[in-house]
Amino acid sequence: MASIVKRGKKFSVVYYYTDENGNQQQRWEPPVSTKKEALRRKNEIEYELDTGTFIPPAKVTVETLLNDFVELYGTKKWGLSAYAANTSLIRNYINPILAQQVVQEITPRTVDCFFHQLQTVKPIDLPNRHARTEYITPCTIEKVYKLMRTAFKQAVRWGIIGKNPFDGAVLPKREKKKRAIWDAATIRKALDNCEDAKLYVAMNLSFACSLRLGEITGLTWDCLNITDEALINDDAYLLVEKELARVDQKAINALGNADILFVFPKLMGRTANTRLVLKKPKTESSIRKVWIPKTLACILREWKQKQDALKEMMGDEFIDYNLVLALETGRPCEDRVIGRQFDRLKERANLPDVVFHSLRHSSTTYKLKLNHGDIKATQGDTGHAQPDMVTEVYAHILDEDRKINAQKFEVAFYANPNMQKIEQEVVQQNATPQLDLSTLVQQLQAQPELATTLATLLQGKAR
Repeated sequence: MASIVKRGKKFSVVYYYTDENGNQQQRWEPPVSTKKEALRRKNEIEYELDTGTFIPPAKVTVETLLNDFVELYGTKKWGLSAYAANTSLIRNYINPILAQQVVQEITPRTVDCFFHQLQTVKPIDLPNRHARTEYITPCTIEKVYKLMRTAFKQAVRWGIIGKNPFDGAVLPKREKKKRAIWDAATIRKALDNCEDAKLYVAMNLSFACSLRLGEITGLTWDCLNITDEALINDDAYLLVEKELARVDQKAINALGNADILFVFPKLMGRTANTRLVLKKPKTESSIRKVWIPKTLACILREWKQKQDALKEMMGDEFIDYNLVLALETGRPCEDRVIGRQFDRLKERANLPDVVFHSLRHSSTTYKLKLNHGDIKATQGDTGHAQPDMVTEVYAHILDEDRKINAQKFEVAFYANPNMQKIEQEVVQQNATPQLDLSTLVQQLQAQPELATTLATLLQGKAR
């Protein structure tokens, strides 16, 4: 017999059937909006079970589910980078373990065992990125969890299963480490010791304008306003409208060129599975206008002159893509080029070990201190989607200001050892003076005109 189970504001029909192997299985039908619809479906199922016309639902493997999930969900919801990352997770870490598992037979215990097993899996080297840990990290496992939870949520929606076994899964503990950053003095030292011109420009753009590295390497001269008039009026700015990225060719084939603004030609003799592109930023909030300090505007103007001189010297060998940061041939300057120069600078100048992206965090920190915690203004520069993303990441900066408040309170209130005596003196100073009648009578007798004036005032009050 079938039954109706209410789930939130919807209704699901639940029943047992015998599969092709003679085993009893439970089936949850896709939820419907009204109890009347559920009752009608319940009667249909019971009739089919009674008459022997019921056709058991086919078993679906995890591999089949994920193929459908990528095709029906991923191609509509993911961008190029997310598509490449998620399909890589499926290919490298999920299918090798769960591919042939039947979706309907996966239980919460199966899920917990899966995540326990993942902790002993060695990471796969990616193009241009080698694994740095012996086993995949809790961060990667968390990404797998989010992907599988979403995939099985779709399986519930499609009526393949009744409940999502990945809800509430037990994951390994992930320790979130605070990102190390440079303070303003260290950044000044780094800039003073920087000998690579492209790195010098990139570091200034990251720190002064809070730009991501992909936004810096994808910046073009037409998105800069650094004219004489702009400098005179303090109106120099740049527009963040695109970013440089290396994307998987399979992702381009699956998603098309909707987010791609320009595809750079392949280098002769190379058959890479990735393409270098200028694409739209990952979120709408990343598209923004950032005002530039005058000094940085002058640095950029000088850099443009040097680039124009190089272009003239190289002649036809220079391919002009209008990029602010470009190699000697005009080709894009990829992240790894800046990263290598940055590592050399740290070693040569004996600077604390941070990644280039930390300059963006240093920028946000510095701006929050300058504007006394103006989160909205800072968010406009960083391009974070929500203000709370700034408060979550940089809460320690706001806490520093609150700490200063406590210090000020200490000086103003608690520093004096005898506050009660001071308070009493303040009360006495501000108290209303008491009227001495005998003194008043003596003054009235000595000055008759004062008595007349007082009598007139009293008569006026009486009226």
